[in-house]
Amino acid sequence: MALHFERSEFDARRDRLLIEMAEKKLDAVLLFAQESMYWLTGYDTFGFCFFQCLVVKADGSMVLLTRSADLRQARHTSTIDNIVLWTDRDSANPAIDLRNLLNDLDLLGARIGVEYDTHGLTAYNGRRVDEQLQTFGQIADASGIVGRLRLFKSPAEVAKAEKAASLADDALDAALPLIKQGGDEALILAAMQGAIFAGGGDYPANEFIIGSGADALLCRYKAGRRKLTKNDQLTLEWAGVFHHYHAAMMRTVLTGKISKRHQELFDAARAALLAVEKAMTPGNTFGDVFDAHARTLEAHNLTKHRLNACGYSLGARFTPSWMDMPMFYQGNPEPIAPNMTLFAHMIIMDSETETAMTLGRTYLTTESAPKPLSRHDLDLIVQ
Repeated sequence: MALHFERSEFDARRDRLLIEMAEKKLDAVLLFAQESMYWLTGYDTFGFCFFQCLVVKADGSMVLLTRSADLRQARHTSTIDNIVLWTDRDSANPAIDLRNLLNDLDLLGARIGVEYDTHGLTAYNGRRVDEQLQTFGQIADASGIVGRLRLFKSPAEVAKAEKAASLADDALDAALPLIKQGGDEALILAAMQGAIFAGGGDYPANEFIIGSGADALLCRYKAGRRKLTKNDQLTLEWAGVFHHYHAAMMRTVLTGKISKRHQELFDAARAALLAVEKAMTPGNTFGDVFDAHARTLEAHNLTKHRLNACGYSLGARFTPSWMDMPMFYQGNPEPIAPNMTLFAHMIIMDSETETAMTLGRTYLTTESAPKPLSRHDLDLIVQ
């Protein structure tokens, strides 16, 4: 079987989930997030673009409802023994199959948690599930249960994140020789992704962000490539990925001369990241981390050029995004605790002068100061 963790690891995760279920008096949970299924059982697929559900009962037993295309996938990549298929056909409604399965599992009238907040359950399918379960039992929103358990990484997960961070460093090393006048964004992107694949890594949960010139001010991937000029700016946001665990980095790299505005924005970004590091310790919250970022950029008169979030948790994620919860934003009460892998990004986009500057890396939280997982320093990169 293609399991990336020991069975004992999966057993410990199951036990943690059962404790949460008992505290919330749930007889079963219906998991639709691929991240939840992967974390709990190792099940590895992109088949969540269709209807599938992992039913977990309070006694620890599990049943996967999925399509025939994922039968062998589940058998080969997971600890799941009981797999039930719903059949593709005209007017198929797998929510009915789910209700019938729950009935077979003696859950009629039970208190059942549903993982609603996930791309693995579309609004359309969510409505169909609700229609089938509204008279079946007592339904509760269980969206955050597994997500919060995943926030705290085991030693085995930390090892995956550290490998992912090494691959992210390799990607930057591969890109730097190509970042120069006449350098092609397409070749830079290919080198970065190629370095990760060559190192045994995986596809990221979302596209790498790459943009130069005016496109350097964009925070999302877009189609279309450009070649660098003599004095240019190139914004890169990427992640090393290993067994779906992500370690992200972000940099704006310059070619040619450093403009006064670029230097000002870099100095502010570096100061803000260092302030965030100081705040990323137990006793503070995710909101406190954001406030450290906001105060620093305000002191540099850059409030209107910053974003309203400055990072987020990372872990094993699937399409469409490697971003995990919780995030660094104003007022977030989630406490910082040891053994979290957190990505902090300082993003300053001055649209008035079309000047971009970013700086970001992934950290492992500890009992005191966070540990940067990248081997690269925080110096401004000028090619």
